[in-house]
Amino acid sequence: MSGKPLPYDDRRHHEAHQFLVEEAHLLDSLRFEDWLALVTDDIVYRMPVRVTTVKGIDEAEVQTMDHFDEDHYSLRKRVERFATKHAWTEDPPSRLRHHVTNVRTFDTDRDDELRVESAVLLFRSRGDRNEPAFLSAGRSDALRRVGGRWLLARRQIDVDEAVLRMQNLAIFL
Repeated sequence: MSGKPLPYDDRRHHEAHQFLVEEAHLLDSLRFEDWLALVTDDIVYRMPVRVTTVKGIDEAEVQTMDHFDEDHYSLRKRVERFATKHAWTEDPPSRLRHHVTNVRTFDTDRDDELRVESAVLLFRSRGDRNEPAFLSAGRSDALRRVGGRWLLARRQIDVDEAVLRMQNLAIFL
């Protein structure tokens, strides 16, 4: 799926960047139904557990677990649960701020798809009793043009820490 990098003044790069900014706004505004409308029916949304290895071992070879590995069905169920009184991990709801940066776009072997790399820093506040939490990660996305608009078809989130310092992962990155 690798391809040549698109120039920063390429229209598709601007569209991909705008997609990520608008997506972050929806997530920060807790508009999860609107966010779910931005993903394809065959979405693959995963965050592998980070493993710290010595230089001679490829980290990907020893990654055997995921914090989450989701599809459209499981994402939809999470979104539906947020609307119920049973979403204890998000009651009260988190205050979120997604800082998206270092956006790079690449051609793929498909005319209707782009690979997009970005960095995200998530700030999360859980009210006035707990310390705020930060999560830093790199993301590798596939955006697919469907019906004249870009949709998220794949996302892999590679967190920068092996041990997450967050109460739970009841959020979307």
